[in-house]
Amino acid sequence: MGWVGTAVGGAIGLVVGGPVGAVFGAALGQGVDRGWIGGARRPALTGAQRARVQARFFETTFLVMGHVAKADGRVSEAEVALARSVMDRMSLGPDQRRVAIDLFNKGKSPDFDLAGTIAALKAVCTGQGTLIHLFLEVQLLTAYVDGAPTPDQRRALETIRRGLNVSAFAYRQLENLLVLQQRMYAGATGQAGRGRSSTATRPPPLASAYATLGVGPKASDAEIKKAYRRLMSQHHPDKLMAKGLPEEAMRMASQKTQEIRRAYETITEARAA
Repeated sequence: MGWVGTAVGGAIGLVVGGPVGAVFGAALGQGVDRGWIGGARRPALTGAQRARVQARFFETTFLVMGHVAKADGRVSEAEVALARSVMDRMSLGPDQRRVAIDLFNKGKSPDFDLAGTIAALKAVCTGQGTLIHLFLEVQLLTAYVDGAPTPDQRRALETIRRGLNVSAFAYRQLENLLVLQQRMYAGATGQAGRGRSSTATRPPPLASAYATLGVGPKASDAEIKKAYRRLMSQHHPDKLMAKGLPEEAMRMASQKTQEIRRAYETITEARAA
């Protein structure tokens, strides 16, 4: 399966998880995406290399989230809630959350060097397509959490795309998937447009479960089981650890496996009733 196919299964899960949801699962599930981003694959990271990648990924994620959120002139309630959701996904402790908040605020500065920050991330993440994909999705979500991005936010996203050497075609596919997902979420919750609350009511549990697995209600039992097994395999923490993913990303993957398991149980119980 190509990265786009994986993204479809994961991004649709966003519908049920609010602004963060399963978007992380799509990126993490694919591993190092074949052909998605330039740069040769690297062998397993050493402890020191992994620590550098982890630190840079953590810092850059929140710095750039702050910059993208502020690019339109103000940081909204929904953008702040999204940043907190990412902190929750990473299971950050009190001290780490304070650092993340400081980084987010630093990224809002008018003189923040976006291009230089992205170049530093790319320097340590070459060959780590999973992290680049995850990072880009988080920034897209930040720009879209209030609705369509403003021109200034689009310029910031283009700087990020170019800096990470992501093709325009791949970027547009990813953006289109997120737009489709947001429309589905808005339709299910009655929310639409900029300024919508990040605490919107979620779709019914069964609809959420189908979306998490990336299948429709008309899928056969065999298709549902196949989707479940594929997603569980893709998100297995042991497999992702072998790829050298940072601890924060591993925590998100672990949470995702729990969501997948709950979704499958919800569907099987409903069909057995």
